[in-house]
Amino acid sequence: MQEISNASRPRGVEGKLVRAGVNSTAPRPPALVGGRGVYLEYADGTTVLDASNTGGPLGHAHPAMVEAVVESARFPVATEGQRWAERDAAADELVDIAFAGETDWVGGVRFGLSGSEVNDIALALAQSLTGRDPLVTRERAYHGLVGLSRAVTVQPQWHGGLSLLTGGVRTPARSSEVRTIAGPDGAVWRAAGSAAARALVDTELTAALSESAAVIVDYTQGGRYYDAGYQERVAGAARAAESIWIADEVVTGLGRSGSWFAFQGAPSRPDMVTLGKPLAGGAAPAGAVVLSKRVLDLLRAAKWQNYSTFRAHPAMIHAVRAHLRVVRAEGLVERTARTGPRIAAALVELAGRHPCVERVAGRGLHWTVELRGREWREWLSDTDAPQPADQVVAAARARGVQIGTSDEATSLFIAPPLIITDAEIDRIVEALDAGLTAADLLLSRSGS
Repeated sequence: MQEISNASRPRGVEGKLVRAGVNSTAPRPPALVGGRGVYLEYADGTTVLDASNTGGPLGHAHPAMVEAVVESARFPVATEGQRWAERDAAADELVDIAFAGETDWVGGVRFGLSGSEVNDIALALAQSLTGRDPLVTRERAYHGLVGLSRAVTVQPQWHGGLSLLTGGVRTPARSSEVRTIAGPDGAVWRAAGSAAARALVDTELTAALSESAAVIVDYTQGGRYYDAGYQERVAGAARAAESIWIADEVVTGLGRSGSWFAFQGAPSRPDMVTLGKPLAGGAAPAGAVVLSKRVLDLLRAAKWQNYSTFRAHPAMIHAVRAHLRVVRAEGLVERTARTGPRIAAALVELAGRHPCVERVAGRGLHWTVELRGREWREWLSDTDAPQPADQVVAAARARGVQIGTSDEATSLFIAPPLIITDAEIDRIVEALDAGLTAADLLLSRSGS
């Protein structure tokens, strides 16, 4: 077959590699060649501060993580079906360190390969335990793109199908009935005249959870953040409906929100907690389902028929243990709790000066800045035309800071590694300021 140039290839194809179309439409940077600490190194010799990376809580090439992965190569490839002491120790350490003080309800741990996979595992288990099919999720939710985790992903452009550049989308069918409830908000600043999130109505909540297998709630997606009152209402409705409540802590777990877990900000406790991205410190793909004692008791008279060869692979297990120890030893959860208000104050100050900003929301070291423009329900990513968020990304990168967009036209997220310093946070804020200035100019030219 005759080789074709990149210029004549389909969008998303470079050489033989087909890439996902879920990133910013801004010009792609040079190839990534390395990284250290909170910085990324590119083939053109530039170094940028990584301000949006929820998968790397310890940054890049942390010495403890490098040592753990190298050491793991000396171990046999132990499948999930083989008893392995290191895996047992990792589960114990996860409970003892991350869930310290939660021993009244934590029952056990099942490791997985990713957040998407463990959400699918948790939802499938809930259906099996309850004998019910319907699943409940919240507006703007993202829980993954595998099996049932894709079914409960309702953020419009994250559907696992195709966003057609001629307009519209083609999405694969959902594998279960999915009911959607209003989500939390978590805004710390909102432009005058902008609309608040849709309120959660008790009758809607009760109807959605009736005869449902599970309700799954995450704490950041779509820029919607933790709210204690919201959690208590969902937890109470789940108990009344005898539905399983799953807390998706794939992003917020292990310190990102300023506590070990976002759900700890309210009295209720979930039936299951799912973990992913940061679990192995960014050194290996990882996931886990943490079961309550109540759920574990329900499994005693059954065989859980769910298996995978590479779950809890030695590289992941060693990385998990090293990550947990670093977070505890360096007090990163406590540091994040102290840093959160500093970022909040800086972002609110920026928002007050930039007409392009519509909303600021977040907790700890995960923040969303929403820009004026297309309403989120209308954004299907069915165009490759530059968007307002792309203007911000490009201007910030020109100043040595990489900011993420999650493929949304008007949404930016700030989530640097937990090891970030105050001086580096100041750099992020300065670069964001420049980016918002560029978006202000675009807004004024459009006459909006």
